Order: sequence, then structure tokens, then C-alpha cells
Amino acid sequence: MSLNHDTCYRALKTRDPRFDGRFFTGVTSTGVYCRPVCPALTPKVAHCVFFACAAAAEGAGFRPCRRCRPETAPGTPAWRGTSATVSRGLQLIEAGALDSASVGELAQRLGVGSRHLRRLFVEHLGASPAAIGQTRRAHFANRLIQETDLPMTRIALASGYRNVRRFNAEVRRIFGRSPREIRQSKRKEGRTAEQGHIVLRQAYRAPFDWQAMLAFLAPRAIPGVESISGGVYRRTVDDPVFTGVIEVTAAPTGAGDELLLRVPASATLCLGRLSARVRELFDLAADPLAIADQLGTDARLKPIIRAHPGLRMPGAWNRFEMAVRAILGQQITVAGASRLAGKLVQAVGRPIDAQGSTATPHLLFPRPEDLADADIAAIGMPRTRADSIRSLARAICDGGTALETAPSLEVALERLTALPGIGDWTAQYIAMRALREPDAFPAGDLGLRKAWAQSESLPTASALKQQADAWRPWRAYAAMWLWASLSS
Repeated sequence: MSLNHDTCYRALKTRDPRFDGRFFTGVTSTGVYCRPVCPALTPKVAHCVFFACAAAAEGAGFRPCRRCRPETAPGTPAWRGTSATVSRGLQLIEAGALDSASVGELAQRLGVGSRHLRRLFVEHLGASPAAIGQTRRAHFANRLIQETDLPMTRIALASGYRNVRRFNAEVRRIFGRSPREIRQSKRKEGRTAEQGHIVLRQAYRAPFDWQAMLAFLAPRAIPGVESISGGVYRRTVDDPVFTGVIEVTAAPTGAGDELLLRVPASATLCLGRLSARVRELFDLAADPLAIADQLGTDARLKPIIRAHPGLRMPGAWNRFEMAVRAILGQQITVAGASRLAGKLVQAVGRPIDAQGSTATPHLLFPRPEDLADADIAAIGMPRTRADSIRSLARAICDGGTALETAPSLEVALERLTALPGIGDWTAQYIAMRALREPDAFPAGDLGLRKAWAQSESLPTASALKQQADAWRPWRAYAAMWLWASLSS
């Protein structure tokens, strides 16, 4: 990916945080690469080379700066790329798709050939999928080395390395120091630890309205599975190597633009997956300023955006869970759907050890195989809706792709609406939150129509959809701001 040298250098000289993560600067005189906000002395223009992503800089032989830690830069459009295939490929790599599978298998999941996938990655990012997977593993390992007291063997496994020798070699190649040398340097800086738990920092691009995020999630929390109190989000987790409760909260004021993920030490081997899911649930890879700038050109959205800066699009911890929650919410209130979800979990969910406290989340949301033949209507919902949930569960059990990442929003909607009982509103909401489609827009939603109404008469779904064409490709974010205007 080519970057304009003069434009990047002017941005570099300002150290404006809005450019953070949009490019990386390789300094030929030192051999390091930095973020635009690095506090080090600005290098001479002749010594600068600019890259679209960290993997490209490392591929050119540069190592990460120890002052600005470019591996912590939030996800940006440069990483997501301009290609939908590249964007979805990066999401899968971030979730660990290349830790135990090949680039060919990743290409198959994306519906393209492996050679074409490599070509797209090099075109948009300047690095191959394998190189980006290696960078992801090494950078996540570096975080664990610096932020935890875990043994190096467990860090290697948690980061996706199959053996410690490869782990040591890649960390030394990328960071110029061995894992033990990195840890020793952090100990000198007074790194703290928490007994029995691991706390991982999750960086994001400011602003981020944490209270608005919790206000959206709280009424939609599934009783027994999720809880929100005191500014802390808690939920149960069902992973092949860990079952328990995790917590997410905002870092203290002045401690940086980060969320804090707190997990039991027994979750070491799935830390990468947990971290990736937290980032999806809280939309930490978004660029809120860029999205607000584009949507703010609409005269009616502009004051809403100004009143709610840093609003994000909440994702989903589990795609199947979110899809079931969306079906339960058909034609009833948010509170009513949450009550039904709680009854469903009480009837079919599995309990975990929560130290005997019913206030703490203590139930696991049912898996597809748990609901495929369950008598769901017995909890008090219409039989047609229960049939819809069972059909979804059976489709997933049979290997269906309705909840898989799709080549486009249109394909995702076609897959979802092909299932019994799932109409456009439900499909758009599932695509918006579970599939992370930024352009999904449930135009028929009563709340959106109320928010956009200029008089007592509500706009039709088709009229609102026509208006929303001007908000593409960020219609899902426009929906979030419209919903926020109702609550305020």
C-alpha cells in the first residue's frame, strides 16, 4: 500500500493522536518503527519510510519502538484495508484463524483462492496473511510478557505457538530482545500483578463513551449470563479450555485509553480468543472520529453526534447467543426479550461454579445442540418463534453458514432470511451486532422511525431506508446515534 511521503511527514510532526494507527514510520537511521504519537525526537524527513501496518514495517527489517510500542496501536482502516475480503480475513486472523490452520484454509473460509488472498493482502497492506499472523502472535506474546507473570511456556501456548523454540526465535527477531530480557526491563518499571487473575489492557482510539456502552448493554443483558453494575461488565464464558466468569471495565481516569479485561489465571490458554472477543463486543477497533466526520455531514445527525461523542456499535460475545436474543426480541420490548432470554437460560442453560452467589453470572448460554430439539415454547413464547430458534440451532449443528462471516452484507442477509421466522429486521440486527457489519440497518425498527420523525407521523421503513443511503457505509453507527437520541 503506497502512502504519500510528504502528507505522512506533516502528520508525524504534529503528533496528533487522530493519526495514531493510520500509518507507521520506519526510521532508517535507527532501524525502529514508531507510531505518529511517539514522544521521541521527530526524525529528519530523509530518514523516514512510511508503512500501512506493523507487519509491513517488520517485513522491511524494522523493529518496534520501545517508547511508543506500535504493537499497541488500535485497529484502524489501514489494518482493515479497503477490500471486504481483506477486512474479513483480518478479523479471522485476529481471532486466531492462522494459529492452527494454513493460509489455504483461511482462503477457503473467505471463498477465494490462496494465491488471490495473498495478492489482496500485499496490495492493501503490504504484507502476506502469514506475516500478519506471525506479527499478531508475537505482539500478543509481548503483551503477556510485559503485563503478566505467566511462565514463558504458557505464554507461548497462549499466543498460538506450537513450541517454545519458535516463540523465542520470533520474539527475538521482531523485538530485538529475548522474552526474558523484555520481562526484566518491564520489572524495572514497577510492573504490578494481581494474585490469581490476569489483567490485560485493551487499547482503543479515543473518544469512547463507556457509560453509553453500558447503558445500551444493561437492559439487553441476559439474566444469569451477563450483569452490569458499578461500571463493570461481567459474563460467563464457555471455551473449550476454560469455563468461568470474566470482567471488563474502563481504565481509571488518566491511565490511558484502555479497557481492562480481568480473567482467572486458569484462562491462560484462551487469552487470545478472550481478548479478541472483548474487542469485538466493545467495538474497540473502530475509528470514531472518522465515522463521526462522515456522518456529521448530515444536518440532522450532526447535533446528535455532538451530544454523544465516542459512541460505538456493540458487537456480540457469541454469534449464536446474539441471534437467539434477536429472535426473542421480535415484536416485543427490550425488557420483555431479556426476561424471555433469562427464562430460556434457566430452563436449558448449564450452571457453573460461582461461589454460591446468584448475583454473579452463573449460567452458560445454551449451545445450538442444546436448543435443536428443546421444548422452548414451554417458557412462554409463541410457538412460531420457538420453531424459528430450533431451526437456527439445527442449521448451525448441520454446518450451516448463516452465522459465518459473509463476502458481503447482501450475502449475509440472504443466508439469514432463508431461515424460517427470520425477516429483514431480525437479519439486519443480527448482521449489525453478531456479524459486525457496519452498514447493516434495521430500517423497520420502531425506535429508529421515532428518532427520525419530525412530526407525529412516523416515516415508513422504506422512506427511512432511502434516507439512510446517504449514511453508507456507516448506517449501523447512524442507528446507534438515533437510538441514543431517544434515551436522551
